[in-house]
Amino acid sequence: MDTPPPFRTLTDLGEDDPSPGARGLDHVLTLIAAPGSAALTVERVEAVRTALGGLGAETDRPRWLAPGEACDIAFAGLAMEQAEGSARAVLADLPVDLLAQPVADRKKALLISDMDSTIVTSETLDDLAEHAGLRDAIAAITRRAMNGELDFAEALRERVGMLADLSEEAFARTWADTRLTTGARALVGTMKANGARCLLVSGGFRYFTSRVADLCGFDDHVSNDVVIENGRLTGAVVEPVRDRQSKLATLMAEAGRLRLPMSRTLAVGDGANDLPMLLAASLGVAFHARPAVAAEARAVIRHGDLTALLFAQGYTREEFTESA
Repeated sequence: MDTPPPFRTLTDLGEDDPSPGARGLDHVLTLIAAPGSAALTVERVEAVRTALGGLGAETDRPRWLAPGEACDIAFAGLAMEQAEGSARAVLADLPVDLLAQPVADRKKALLISDMDSTIVTSETLDDLAEHAGLRDAIAAITRRAMNGELDFAEALRERVGMLADLSEEAFARTWADTRLTTGARALVGTMKANGARCLLVSGGFRYFTSRVADLCGFDDHVSNDVVIENGRLTGAVVEPVRDRQSKLATLMAEAGRLRLPMSRTLAVGDGANDLPMLLAASLGVAFHARPAVAAEARAVIRHGDLTALLFAQGYTREEFTESA
């Protein structure tokens, strides 16, 4: 068996600049353990680094972003898919997310985020349906739409139609039980503290996106609305429906307005209507996503919370700042 090439570290190179890019290490592999899992040990990280070296990569010492939780391994001379595959073989079924990406433009200047099952833990339309006694029926349609089996706009019209005559008070009762996903405020707060623009773009309803945007500190929000007359839903959606193309269009328009290259963009979501913007963004993250979405997205977070998106950008836990 061939002997793996020796590791090249700062000491080996005799360089003072700690920047991976300055040393020709143009990619970075980020390992992120599920919170509280203790799955990311020094020994396991070194085993991953050894595996990368065995494939011919040049690597640097691991840079811990949060002790025992997240770390970077800068590397060169290996394709991103090779690095990820090698790391996955070492870590096997451990609850560790991993992502290889270029070092350049790693910190993003624009965040476009889905709301339901991403920034909040639930599907707010399904929760709203609970107050009409229709949760199971509407949730079944939601699952199919989010997995790409149904046209999103038609599925939304169908579900809202089933809620005709529901009192608008159900919105307030639903909101009272809505919970933010762990890390949501840190994600937005940290990115905004570092100059990024953050938008919430949802196929859900304005009643909820306006409140979530305020709670997390998003700069703006784009979503759907329902027609209400005499305090009750009519069963109609205000047209046009905000769907997958609307999310992609928002990403492209904001990047253009800010004169940002796509390499400075981040998008996150879980459903099929998020996929176009995930594929268009430089860092498109399928977050605890539907199988069809996870199968196509470049980056997938299965175990971490939303702070995984900060680790993916190279932020240390000490740099996290929650929105006010």
